[in-house]
Amino acid sequence: MSINMINTEQEKVLRLMAEKYPTKEIVYEKIVYLKSQLMLPKGTEHFMSDLHGAYDSFFHILNNCSGVIKEKVDYCFGERMTEEDKAEFCTLIYYPREKVEQQTAAGKATAIWYQQTIANLLELTKLMSWKLPASKMRSYIPKRYESVIVELLNTHPKLDEAQLYYYKQLIETIVEIGGGADYIEAFSILIKRLAVERIHIVGDFYDRGDRPDGILDLLMEHPSVDIQWGNHDVLWMGAALGSEVCIAAVIRNSLRYRNTDVLERGYGISLRPLSTFASRIYPDENPIKAAERAITMMMFKLEGALIKRNTDFQMEDRLLLDKIDFSSSYVTLGSGRRVELESAYFPTIDGSANCYELTEEERHIIDDLRSYFLESKALQRHVDYLYERGSMYLCCNGNLLFHACVPMDEAGNFRTITYKGKEYRGRAWLDFCEEKAREAWLEHTREGLDFMYFLWCGLLAPTSGRSFTTFERSFIADESTWEEPSDPYFRLVNDEAICEKILAEFGLDPKHGHIINGHVPVKVKKGESPLRASGRALVIDGGFAAPFRAKTGISGYTLIYNSRGLRLLQHQAVANVREALRENRDIESVSQTVELQARSSLVRDTDRGAVIADEIADLHALLRAYQTGHIKPQ
Repeated sequence: MSINMINTEQEKVLRLMAEKYPTKEIVYEKIVYLKSQLMLPKGTEHFMSDLHGAYDSFFHILNNCSGVIKEKVDYCFGERMTEEDKAEFCTLIYYPREKVEQQTAAGKATAIWYQQTIANLLELTKLMSWKLPASKMRSYIPKRYESVIVELLNTHPKLDEAQLYYYKQLIETIVEIGGGADYIEAFSILIKRLAVERIHIVGDFYDRGDRPDGILDLLMEHPSVDIQWGNHDVLWMGAALGSEVCIAAVIRNSLRYRNTDVLERGYGISLRPLSTFASRIYPDENPIKAAERAITMMMFKLEGALIKRNTDFQMEDRLLLDKIDFSSSYVTLGSGRRVELESAYFPTIDGSANCYELTEEERHIIDDLRSYFLESKALQRHVDYLYERGSMYLCCNGNLLFHACVPMDEAGNFRTITYKGKEYRGRAWLDFCEEKAREAWLEHTREGLDFMYFLWCGLLAPTSGRSFTTFERSFIADESTWEEPSDPYFRLVNDEAICEKILAEFGLDPKHGHIINGHVPVKVKKGESPLRASGRALVIDGGFAAPFRAKTGISGYTLIYNSRGLRLLQHQAVANVREALRENRDIESVSQTVELQARSSLVRDTDRGAVIADEIADLHALLRAYQTGHIKPQ
């Protein structure tokens, strides 16, 4: 901007900047620093989806950075280390404390071993840190060890004898004072942070596996994570905020998948009152099945009341309790089809028009459970993190990330959805859904809480895109009634033109961007591919959780986007911690190049680069204001 043409708003901006950069010299320094950053290679991004509580798998993949550590160790040490030594060194980086304890127990943790191990970790760190500016590099170093590690990184033992002595003295002193194990752990943390600059989790932490809480605890320690909410996530978020129907559905899922530990041990939510009630109502069932049946009926009642007060959700086909003929054990489905029930024993329904009202005892149980959810500090902390780091979708470095779908009609147009008299479609609908989800968090309105349940299981919801048949699967033997209608998006995403249309709707380059989502397990063993529409879309739900592996035939995907392009890792088998330590076993993965670029991407090619370029332009304007005297430097 010309200094002579600065308007009032621009002058305000420049004067605010002058408070941060009060002298010409400080502006010079910042411009030099930022312009040089633009020419560094872009950082490595990892994408994962549908973790579903599979803590052991995720823990190992997070520690070995989806195999990137092993690749760097191979590159750095080549033939200087045997394959066995490299495997053991990798295991040390993944699990430093445990490996040091193992070496100590075996009598191998000598002073020489500590010195050589720290020297090797330092060499690997130097190799992996060249992409980062010094200031960012320091931010990755564990603070308690920052000064010594920075000093080690700045040594050049191969340049002259003095540097060599200085380098040796630093390492020897660390070991002499008993700091070897601590510095090994600090270097291991630093190396893992250098291997992956940013982690994207494309939805679904919860259900099926037993440790979603552990996964969230791990991610909360990572410096750069973003989350795109899945339908299982919003269900737990709604429950934590006090939605009674979300609470009932969460408990039903946990009982159904036999993973109540996360409720009782992870979040301190007692199921005893429910179990006691259920055992009395269903005395012939085993306790877990009885509790599941009891909470399922409460869920149907609460869901029915929600559907009746939210006709715009278009979920009336789920109102089936009042369609039961108790005398003949039949139910009339939403399609008008009359189907026989496996059993018409519904002891908490009186068959009257009040079938969607909780009994007095059910009301007490729901109130009790609601207080547990609201008072669980661990759960509230995790849900706050999901809101703070999460969103309905994310546009990042040319890629569009969302969990399930962008609702469409059969013709490939964005579906028009009416809510309270206003129409939404495409990106506007996803923006509105996020607005309602945040309303539930910030204001706890009933409308917002109801919306969280809709996002869990509504056909029109972008986190779901499927009409659930929970009643049919629970009470009808005829599996033809179990089919769950889904949004046309899941079929249309195979069409390159449709993918380009969606990318353009979100302001991305339709010819070079990618859609990245999960939600639908990729049945690899049946020949399905995660790549859709000539690579324009990638579905990365590969079955992290054990219940899905029988369907997919693999143990999950990690999509890697580095400066050279996109690469998809298909995990075949994931070693647990004991196996990794005992046998130096690593993750077995098959790598597939999705897109190889002609030149390496630089920071200037990223979203961060665009922000930096804007900041540089503003700094130049401030510098000109100083040079012309329009603003006086301090």
